[in-house]
Amino acid sequence: MSVCDRSLPYVRAIAPYQPGKPITQLSREMGIPVERIVKLASNENPLGMSPKARAAVEAAMGTLERYPDDFPLKAAVAAHTGLPAERIVLGNGSNDLLDIAARVFLAPGRSTIFSQHAFAVYSIASLTVGADLIAVPAKDFGHDPDAMRAAVRPDTRLIWIANPNNPTGTFLPHARIGAFLRSLPGDVVVVLDEAYNEYLPVGVNGDSRDWLGEFPNLVITRTFSKIYGLAGLRVGYALTSAEIADLMNRVRQPFNCNNLALAAAAAALDDHEFVARSQQLNRAGMEQLLDGFRRLGFDFIPSYGNFIAFRAGDAAAVNGALLRQGVIVRPVAGYDMPEWLRVTIGTEAENQRLLQALEVARG
Repeated sequence: MSVCDRSLPYVRAIAPYQPGKPITQLSREMGIPVERIVKLASNENPLGMSPKARAAVEAAMGTLERYPDDFPLKAAVAAHTGLPAERIVLGNGSNDLLDIAARVFLAPGRSTIFSQHAFAVYSIASLTVGADLIAVPAKDFGHDPDAMRAAVRPDTRLIWIANPNNPTGTFLPHARIGAFLRSLPGDVVVVLDEAYNEYLPVGVNGDSRDWLGEFPNLVITRTFSKIYGLAGLRVGYALTSAEIADLMNRVRQPFNCNNLALAAAAAALDDHEFVARSQQLNRAGMEQLLDGFRRLGFDFIPSYGNFIAFRAGDAAAVNGALLRQGVIVRPVAGYDMPEWLRVTIGTEAENQRLLQALEVARG
């Protein structure tokens, strides 16, 4: 028996997370110059990072010999959300916060619930600590709160909800989530993953922060990787009760956010002009791609994020044809969607490049 056979069986059961193909990797594989490659695979902001964040990173370069001080970012998040600092947990990206929540509340002999087609990290984080996974069938590619409630067992300790959901882009209205939270036992934690919250159209959603006073078992996670353009710096935050925040901070790695990430995130929260430009670009790009999909005859799932999932048929073949043309999108067969591809909304030129490449891919 090898040493690896002695590892935990639930760790060996994990299917590693598959990120979007990096531009440099495709360049090496296909011999395509980097500048000719369009990456629309990882839901990154096509405008880049917030200018205020960029200036903050440059100013923070002289602090890298010091361990990080996360107080300024916690203060900025507190001002932005209206919650006191003791109810805020910082993470090395919101993925870090998902992992922390799993380590606090899950273990062998405990179950966790998530939806079919939901973000892969929920199952990875849960398996890492040996929890029993309960995957609930999706409804119209989105969460089915009634089915998720029916799946709760006496040993259920954590439920994952992404809103909007990745990779499908579906959205549960505020009232549906509120009713779901009220239906649950108080000892079941709900992690509400709002990575794409800032892309929601005005008036579509209520404010999920309002639930925090009513539900001490709620954890809301948000990220700076998407609309703020800080994916490479890895920083996010969780909003929850002071009691849960205390538990999460007990298992959180010391200094899990670096100096550059802390400075950039605090500045990005104040860059309202950049957020507004990103939202406008996303709305225009969404319409451009949807018009193109209709013209080309592709079915798609209406999306509330900065991406769209469309039915490509032989998705592996279409994806291969796109890669040969220097266009990277995201296959989602691992999400039980073998005929679908997910595409990030890019600039007008990037979106047009995708649509042209799809025409070629279809022959």
